[in-house]
Amino acid sequence: MIDPRAVVAKEAKIASNVEVEPYAIIGPNVEIGEGSWIGSHAVIEGRTKIGKNNKIFQFASIGAIPQDKKYHGEDTSLEIGNGNVFREFCTIHIGTENGGGITKIGNNNLIMNYVHIAHDCIIGNEIVFSNNASLAGHVIVDDYVIFGGFAKVAQFTRLGAYSFLVANIDLGKDVLPYVIAGGSLDTAKLYGLNIIGLRRHNFPEKTIQKLKDAYNIILRKGLTVEQAITELETMIPDCKEVQLFIDMLKQSERGILR
Repeated sequence: MIDPRAVVAKEAKIASNVEVEPYAIIGPNVEIGEGSWIGSHAVIEGRTKIGKNNKIFQFASIGAIPQDKKYHGEDTSLEIGNGNVFREFCTIHIGTENGGGITKIGNNNLIMNYVHIAHDCIIGNEIVFSNNASLAGHVIVDDYVIFGGFAKVAQFTRLGAYSFLVANIDLGKDVLPYVIAGGSLDTAKLYGLNIIGLRRHNFPEKTIQKLKDAYNIILRKGLTVEQAITELETMIPDCKEVQLFIDMLKQSERGILR
């Protein structure tokens, strides 16, 4: 049901059972899937496609233009999956032409108050963004990452799956999967494996021990990246989860946080 006090462009494509509360504003290039709820005073604009069963709370800003001086009105977009929750005052921007033209958010993410996700970010699934977490442009976040409050992530950074970012971290390098990271820009470092998180996701103890061994190969043996990859590859038959470590080491462009 669309409240008559909402401002909804006639060109917008909104599923019949979407609820739109008073004073929400929805632009002409917006598409919203079944079962979604749009809170009062939320603004959804740009070429934005939103999947099913999303909740967008009051005063959220979804699909605004990038905060990028190089952006000059190019036809870029924002794509959001299913089952996400966007809390009050969060800001999500469309992509830029130079960054691939799209910002993407997956499924079942919790995005708390005042979170900012900038242009061209690629966000996975089942991620928790605590209050005031901020991503600069072109950040990639793999599945099941948890952000502490006020976490800040620089452009072109990648965060590996199941990693945990401590509150107030200021991050400028890629973060390995399965780890805990914390600290300011000059002091940020890893604090070991995210063992509690892995257990909450039902990783077997045998697998956790293998991941500890892999962590030590990367960070405790004084190996080069190439040497570490070679040693990690021997572990794959016994622990396929090690592959995520290998992939990050091979693909990292900003360098790995240690």
